[in-house]
Amino acid sequence: MGTTTMGRTVVAAKIESLEDLYGVQKGTLKPQEVRSVETPDALVDTGATLLSLPTRMIDQLGLRRLRKRRVRTSAGYVEAHVCEPVRLTVQGRECMIEVAEVPDMSPVLIGQVPLELLDFLVDPINQRLIGNPEHGGEQMIEMF
Repeated sequence: MGTTTMGRTVVAAKIESLEDLYGVQKGTLKPQEVRSVETPDALVDTGATLLSLPTRMIDQLGLRRLRKRRVRTSAGYVEAHVCEPVRLTVQGRECMIEVAEVPDMSPVLIGQVPLELLDFLVDPINQRLIGNPEHGGEQMIEMF
């Protein structure tokens, strides 16, 4: 379950290199060689779009920077790198998602797209993530 810090929803998250996971499938890497990072305090931000990781974590995971995109922040518009996808795991659910790079002083941000892929909603009263009640709380994908 998430915890609350100053009215914000914070959850534990595991982020793994998708390229390394493919290496395990192909037999070129051992499971213990998969680069991953775990954070106890990823900030759930429904105002953000993607999964955002600080530069140090992107480097730790060995992620390639694919392109630059204009990003709207509270301080105005800036350019940010979008990096290759990772596997994000939160509360036993996982998804694959591209990563936006943020400065090292920024927290890990879980935005609206990964929340949709994980089929979680924010419970604003208890400041935690819950499985989508429309899907009986189970992870489901909408296809219409």
